[in-house]
Amino acid sequence: MFSDIGALELVTLVVLAVLVFGPDKLPKVIQDVSRFIRKVREFSDSAKEDIRSELGPEFKDFEFEDLNPKTFLRKQMEQNEDLRELKELRGSFDLKKEMNDVADAVHGREPQPSAVNGSPSAGGPSGAVASANGTPDLLKKQDKRDDQGPAERPPYDSDAT
Repeated sequence: MFSDIGALELVTLVVLAVLVFGPDKLPKVIQDVSRFIRKVREFSDSAKEDIRSELGPEFKDFEFEDLNPKTFLRKQMEQNEDLRELKELRGSFDLKKEMNDVADAVHGREPQPSAVNGSPSAGGPSGAVASANGTPDLLKKQDKRDDQGPAERPPYDSDAT
C-alpha cells in the first residue's frame, strides 16, 4: 500500500504529524488510526466472505481483483495459450491506414485508391464531392481547388494525437 513512499517522504510525514498533533498525543492518534484500519479490513473481509457464500460453490475461487478489467484480461491471456487468432487480427489491422482514412473523411478528401475497391469518385459539376453511388454528397466538404488538381494532404504527426 505504501510501497511508493520513500525515506524523505516518510520523515516529512513524521515531522508533520509531530507538529500537528504534538509529541504527547501522537501515540494515541497512531493507535486510533491503526485500530480504524484494522476494523475496515475486518469489515471488508467479512463482506467478501458473505458475497462468496451467497454466490454459491461455483464462485468459490472468485477474486474481487478480477473485476478490474486489466487484471481480468491479464488472467485470461495467461490461461489461453492459443493466441493465433489474436495475432492474425493484430497483423491485419493497419492503424496508420485507418487514421489516414479518418483524416480524409474529416477533411472531405477522397480516400486513396488502395483503400477503396474501384476508382475514386470524381466531383460533380457543382464541385460537390460524390458519394459511392455517384450522387453528390452535400454533407462533405467541397474542394475549392478544382483547377489545381487533388489537394495535398497535410503532414501527419502521430505523436501529436
